[in-house]
Amino acid sequence: MQYVKFGNTGMDVSRLCLGCMSFGKPGNENGVFPWARDYDDAKPIFQKAVELGINYFDTANVYQMGSSEEITGRLIRDFGLNRDEIVVATKVHFDMRPGRPNGGGSSRKNIMAEIDHSLKRLGMDYVDLYQIHRLDANTPMEEILEALHDVVKSGKARYIGASTIFAWQLERMQQLAERNGWTKFVSLQPQYNLIYREEEREILPLCRDRKMAVVPWSPLAGGRCAHPWGTKTARNAIDGVSPMVWDSTNDIDKPVVDTLEKVAAEHGRSMAQEALAWMLSKPEITAPIVGCTSVKHVEEAVAALDVTLSPEEIVALEAPYKPHVKTGAF
Repeated sequence: MQYVKFGNTGMDVSRLCLGCMSFGKPGNENGVFPWARDYDDAKPIFQKAVELGINYFDTANVYQMGSSEEITGRLIRDFGLNRDEIVVATKVHFDMRPGRPNGGGSSRKNIMAEIDHSLKRLGMDYVDLYQIHRLDANTPMEEILEALHDVVKSGKARYIGASTIFAWQLERMQQLAERNGWTKFVSLQPQYNLIYREEEREILPLCRDRKMAVVPWSPLAGGRCAHPWGTKTARNAIDGVSPMVWDSTNDIDKPVVDTLEKVAAEHGRSMAQEALAWMLSKPEITAPIVGCTSVKHVEEAVAALDVTLSPEEIVALEAPYKPHVKTGAF
């Protein structure tokens, strides 16, 4: 395993992050990821990740309504991982009590409540990285930042990060933090993959300038960059989220995936290895967040670390891409 500094901090993280969104109570009644793996099914996946050197684990309060955090925390305890050597990240924003007053968002009230709820589910005194899952348009940026600063100063988080956001919003929040002496974001978790590269325009250059860690979510686009186009899997048969994220651009995404399949086959690699190797070739990328639902997925992802793509391969993989409307920053 390779380890890198987390942006402009002294913290070491593995070059891949295990996305624990894949863990949780399965079934639609428990959240929007009915394909999630319960503790028993998650255990061998987590074990393989640890054996291969992954020390960075990412979850969120909303993943299967808290059960992802519960399983992640239990796995960390059961495997006896040294808390000082691992990095645990979680997030806040989406509704945990849908339809109820103060059920979600990034108000001071919700941030202060949810960090405690997350820590209780994880069974931890602190998280290493606390992230806003999205920007809450109904709460002043100053309120969000000061609350996050107080979470850090209380010792409940070591660093803070942001997720999908517009570049101007991120830069404005960094400037507000500087002006007021508050904790700044050290990382950004954007969507970035072969079929969605809009962040190359503004977000990635901004993060490079700000020396922020970049930890992309869905580096394989929910599996679309891991299989030939149209492949039916146990996950996508019941996944209602991926179609909402990607179906509207199927016409322009299919040529990208078809090219990925062709180039990977030419070099004797799986599509997942090829797609992750492409992402890891980008200097701005710190650690892609890989959501694994099998041991094979972990092994495949780690194997991508040993792949170096030629400039010609990169050009071929990128050539079919067509511009998209930036999505998710709301």
